[in-house]
Amino acid sequence: MGRIDIICSHLPKADVFADVGCDHGYCTQYMLQNDLCRTAYISDISAESLKKAERLLFKEVAEGRCIPVVCDGLKGIKSCDVVLIAGMGGEEIVHILSESYLPKKFVLQPMKNTEKVRRFLLERGARIIKDFTFEDGKFYDLIAGEVSEEGDSYTDWEYKFGRDNLRSPSPAFLRWVKAEKAKLDMRLLAPAMKRESREELRQKRYELEVILDATEGDV
Repeated sequence: MGRIDIICSHLPKADVFADVGCDHGYCTQYMLQNDLCRTAYISDISAESLKKAERLLFKEVAEGRCIPVVCDGLKGIKSCDVVLIAGMGGEEIVHILSESYLPKKFVLQPMKNTEKVRRFLLERGARIIKDFTFEDGKFYDLIAGEVSEEGDSYTDWEYKFGRDNLRSPSPAFLRWVKAEKAKLDMRLLAPAMKRESREELRQKRYELEVILDATEGDV
């Protein structure tokens, strides 16, 4: 399965669905064509970028089932019960949700700084249902969950690496661990490096080694 297929497979049924930074609009197309939502918003901060999704979904837009909005994040979308934010940095995702609201259910695919997204969600009383790494040419993280009265709690290691990755590591996650460890090995060979930086890299490398040792034979 490709990246878009994996994201779509984790989208829950919604009354009002919002695809923030929707790119070509493929995920919204999936939601509408499979009757997984009544109404869908497609949004982007750039009107020119939004035109890509409007062209794909011109029929649904004409019918009023899909509503294009040029806005920053969710600021132009009064309410939705499921939000998708994919292909942005973790800090940008946190900024979008901090500046607006956290819908009842969410699917997030940060390109980096995933730990910051996890911490933000749990601080806001969210419960994370899926949290894993997958591969489609390169490595991606996906987080799906919901706002819950019970909330959720993570260990420090789960914040760093994702709960599902640690509880049931996939081949994709273990390949990511090996790739990251190889990068750290190369960086540690650099002769000129501050002692603090070297110790930080060694700690990261140690954590990756612990994961590999615990999953030996899984790959």
